[in-house]
Amino acid sequence: MRTDLHRHLDTPLAAVRNLGILAHVDAGKTTLTERILYLTGTTHKRGEVHDGTTVTDFDPQERDRGITIFAAAVSCSWDAHRINLIDTPGHVDFSDEVARSLRVLDGAVAVFDAVAGVEPQSEAVWRQADRYGVQRIAFVNKLDRAGADLDTAVESIRERLHPAPLVVQLPIGSEAGFTGVVDLPRMRSLVWPEGRDTVEEGPVPEALRDAAEGRRRQLEEAVAELHPGALEEFCAEGTLSARTLTAALRDLTRSGDGVVVLCGSAYRNRGIEPLLDAVVAYLPSPRDVPAVRGTWDGGEQERFADPAAPFAALVFKVNGTATGRLTYLRVYSGTIGKGETVWDSGTGRTERIGRILRVQADRHAPLERAVAGDIVAVVGLKSARAGSTLCAPGAPLVLEPPTVADPVVSVAVEAVGSAEAELLVSALTRLVEEDPSLVVRTDPETGQLVLSGMGELHLEVAVEKIRLAQGLDVRVGRPRVAYRETVVRGVSGLVHRHVKQDGGAGEFAHVVLDVEPLEDVPGDGDGDGGATRFAFRSTVVGGRVPQEYVRALEAGCRDALADGPLGGHPVTGVRVVLTDGATHPKDSSERAFRTAGRFALREALRACAMVLLEPVADVTVTVPDDAVGGVLGDLAARRGQVSGSVARAGVVVITATVPLVELFGYATRLRSRTRGRGVFTARPAGYAPAPSTAASGTVTR
Repeated sequence: MRTDLHRHLDTPLAAVRNLGILAHVDAGKTTLTERILYLTGTTHKRGEVHDGTTVTDFDPQERDRGITIFAAAVSCSWDAHRINLIDTPGHVDFSDEVARSLRVLDGAVAVFDAVAGVEPQSEAVWRQADRYGVQRIAFVNKLDRAGADLDTAVESIRERLHPAPLVVQLPIGSEAGFTGVVDLPRMRSLVWPEGRDTVEEGPVPEALRDAAEGRRRQLEEAVAELHPGALEEFCAEGTLSARTLTAALRDLTRSGDGVVVLCGSAYRNRGIEPLLDAVVAYLPSPRDVPAVRGTWDGGEQERFADPAAPFAALVFKVNGTATGRLTYLRVYSGTIGKGETVWDSGTGRTERIGRILRVQADRHAPLERAVAGDIVAVVGLKSARAGSTLCAPGAPLVLEPPTVADPVVSVAVEAVGSAEAELLVSALTRLVEEDPSLVVRTDPETGQLVLSGMGELHLEVAVEKIRLAQGLDVRVGRPRVAYRETVVRGVSGLVHRHVKQDGGAGEFAHVVLDVEPLEDVPGDGDGDGGATRFAFRSTVVGGRVPQEYVRALEAGCRDALADGPLGGHPVTGVRVVLTDGATHPKDSSERAFRTAGRFALREALRACAMVLLEPVADVTVTVPDDAVGGVLGDLAARRGQVSGSVARAGVVVITATVPLVELFGYATRLRSRTRGRGVFTARPAGYAPAPSTAASGTVTR
């Protein structure tokens, strides 16, 4: 079914779907997006990743590397519904790009490889979608591959992601013979003949009738177990009508109690039409999700998806182009037209909307206005950053921005010529504006510019972007990782007395501290473990230390966590207890107690038994079975702790935990050991004790 996007620019809110395509790298997200654009009539030629002709992977680096690096937004139309779609990266180094997209989406299609099932990054993006309340359906892709098995993939969804998978299709044929599916709710066959782009609908093949009826029964029982309305009909009639089943599947998708599972082969153009029908039937419109919540002046506010409400939008991406600065935003409420002014509640600045654009990856169509539920790009904003809230000047609001993970890898960057140094600083500034997960700072000891990010590939892509966009010749130093320090044995009763008398008002603070390891407070829940874990409490009674001085003392202790005694790395995992103290009627102040807190904790940490922590990653390595021995030996040499291995159809999947510093250059080593047949993925897994040789910032083998 082909439709014209431009006929539906004024689509009612109930017919809008804002969704993302989520998956592990190489599961087929971009190919699926290309087939969706082709079948909806948005493009007239199928783009291929291996040919570098895809719409959403338009950046030269994406086409050279064959992976999605930057989230790309496109719009298309299906069955009188407008679909705003974001193709997200699958590599762990770009997980922040995924998070920024999920923050503004209502639904998602999670894509799984029919051979590999749930892979590490599949699980990571699924958890991110949980965090942002994004409702999902699942698409098991690559059913035409050797070793593809829908049931095994579904079982991995059940075991690793823990929703109830509700399989609504039965494959017709297997592996190279996969030609179509049986639609279980409607009990019909959908077949895609070889060499044709259209689907043929027919009755269920006689050879599959018994299997289809059994699968339909399993689906009805699973739905009735989870949905009260369906249970009532199932008990009364002994079966569920297609209408009841579809309505129950929609309710279960939107409550998160179940996930609808479809299957197909995006590369062979099989299974795309029913997937689009499922997007329309099961995933929510902007009207179906809860009102967005924001704050202002200490109070909480709600904004419903109503074009007549005050304008409110969240910026989720900023991109500098040759023709100007594009600011991508999701409109949550209200209406905005070109030439109107908006208020950036973060900076307190009023800005004018120059142009509004409907986004088609790197192509754009001008719009006169954007309404609640839209995902658009605007031109003319100068100060807005990813996470900024734009609102009507008379109705201020601050929306919760996407979370930004702490960077874990750093490199020193410098321009080859002194004349290009200022250009490099300017280019890095623009880079950080576009990607908040990148951090640029100047090392206070060496004076070097240090670029920090989420992984080696992340930094490599960032530097290459500067080289390509600015034409700068940039030198890059060896990556450094972000170490931490923590307490393994504390001290009790440390007495610190801060007295300062140098004319005028003096300073006085007397404190007694206990410092101990903090074991029972988790990190930020993302598995990175990089957030500073610190707890503070006071057991002082009788008003010996006023509460405002206690708060100042805590602030001083937090100041002291910035650099630890082992190597000047941030300190984490510490509990400080104020057990006693004293004040002076004239000389005590919040400033004095903050200073006392800083110096007291530094003194205490020098007395504690400390250990250096280094970031580690969970690594999944897939290698041919004849190369397992060499790969295991190399992982051991990199201080990797192997946790398991599973044999699958001529390959072995090895899982291990490896220090991040040891993974630099691992991709090249793995390719050479396996003659180009091995692949690996890694995702942050927190911090672990490092060898003592790491205290200087390097680790030797």
